[in-house]
Amino acid sequence: MLTYILRRLLLLVPTILGIVLVCFAITQFVPGGPVELAIRGLRGQHASEAGGGNSASRNVIRPEQIEELKKLYGFDKPVAERLTDTIQSLFTFQFGESFNYHENVVELIKKRLPVSLTLGIPSLFLTYLLCIPLGIAKACRPWSRFDTSTTIALMVSSSIPSFVLGILLLVLFGGGSFMSWFPIRGLTSDDFESLSTIQKIKDYIWHMALPVFTYTFSGFAGLTLLTRNWFLDELQQLYVQTAMAKGASERTILYRHVFRNAMILVISGLPAACFSVFFAGSIFVEQIFSLDGIGLLTWESTTRRDYPVVMGMLFITSLIGLLLKILSDLLLVFIDPRISLDTGN
Repeated sequence: MLTYILRRLLLLVPTILGIVLVCFAITQFVPGGPVELAIRGLRGQHASEAGGGNSASRNVIRPEQIEELKKLYGFDKPVAERLTDTIQSLFTFQFGESFNYHENVVELIKKRLPVSLTLGIPSLFLTYLLCIPLGIAKACRPWSRFDTSTTIALMVSSSIPSFVLGILLLVLFGGGSFMSWFPIRGLTSDDFESLSTIQKIKDYIWHMALPVFTYTFSGFAGLTLLTRNWFLDELQQLYVQTAMAKGASERTILYRHVFRNAMILVISGLPAACFSVFFAGSIFVEQIFSLDGIGLLTWESTTRRDYPVVMGMLFITSLIGLLLKILSDLLLVFIDPRISLDTGN
């Protein structure tokens, strides 16, 4: 196992390097970069200052201004030098300063990460806490009225986009046209610092209720049906029939034998679920509820061509994703003793 872990860790470097090379090529050579956006902004500024003057004179940008912009965004250097600087800065976790926010990228990520964690951890906990028991209950009564009705409900829920559900909850319960039970935006109230500890906890839960429900609801159906199908497949195996023939109780068969085998796929997917919850899937939820998290930061940086933030987030998420893949393999070995990393089986 140690040899496997060391081999996978060594493979991280060329893998991340390949990801960085591809994304560097995209950010450097795709039109509409920060220099082009800055030139467009200068032309708009000149147009507003000139008023109704000659349109040709309004659109003139002096060559020295273009060179200054290239120097500001680091595009005045040769491509090889820019690539070397990018690789060096990423692998030393010195991502530079954001073009848009004018802050250090590492500090910017540290500032936004608690928001995503606050949204992601409760959602992940509630998803596994509710989906696994419901999936087991459905597998124990396959094709019954309970199984059919809950499957229909899950299919309907999965067809509702998260941004539609979030807007609907705001309209119904966030001071829209109906009840005003929950706040519209933000993590805390304006007087949060003056509250007691218990009141701060209540205020935090009050603000996060709708975002957490929205995000949990969006991923509820997939895990439930996956658990149901995996348990149902295990219940049809020969070892279950053998245990029943020997007189073992249904509870013993389910939780002592079936549960461990059926949970292999579910638990092995936990690292990937953590990754998607914390870094990938909260863009719409954060935007609707005005939460400044990692998802919204990544989206805004991508649309505004804020390349230091984009490359920094790409490097961090790629590194964490690859490490979680290794952790997923180790979880499989821990759960299923039939799997051996030494033999490749």
